[in-house]
Amino acid sequence: MEEILPCHIRIDKEGNWYYKGAQIIRKDIYLFFNQHLIRDGDGRFLLKINSEKCYLEVEDTPFIVKRVDIGKTFKIILNDESEEILQLDTLWIGKHNVLYCKVKQDRFDARFNRPSYYDITKYIMHNPLEDKYFIPFGGKKYYLKQEGG
Repeated sequence: MEEILPCHIRIDKEGNWYYKGAQIIRKDIYLFFNQHLIRDGDGRFLLKINSEKCYLEVEDTPFIVKRVDIGKTFKIILNDESEEILQLDTLWIGKHNVLYCKVKQDRFDARFNRPSYYDITKYIMHNPLEDKYFIPFGGKKYYLKQEGG
């Protein structure tokens, strides 16, 4: 089995990257690392650059939903400056009522930051009979899954 060493990189729950305790503030390096992030079969986060691999410590998720733009679709802007159409059927509520979704062709979870959370909560409705939350959109109800449920 291939031995993969640590990168000495940590990503905090807000999506900030640190190398040996110092925040990575150079945008070009930060964006480059984001583009080379993968997950292995054990669920670990790795940087893979050419044939080199190392693993990172990730506090929660490497990707953060920074903004939600709502029009004909729900468009999300992530901390790596990429934009995606939010797949409403991937929304789920984690611990402490933190909202998450799948991104990058369902390869990663993304955590909603406070501003994006407040943006999308304007569209979340509650079904009191089932005690479930959903977003009505395009004639469908997209129920938000609960962690562990």
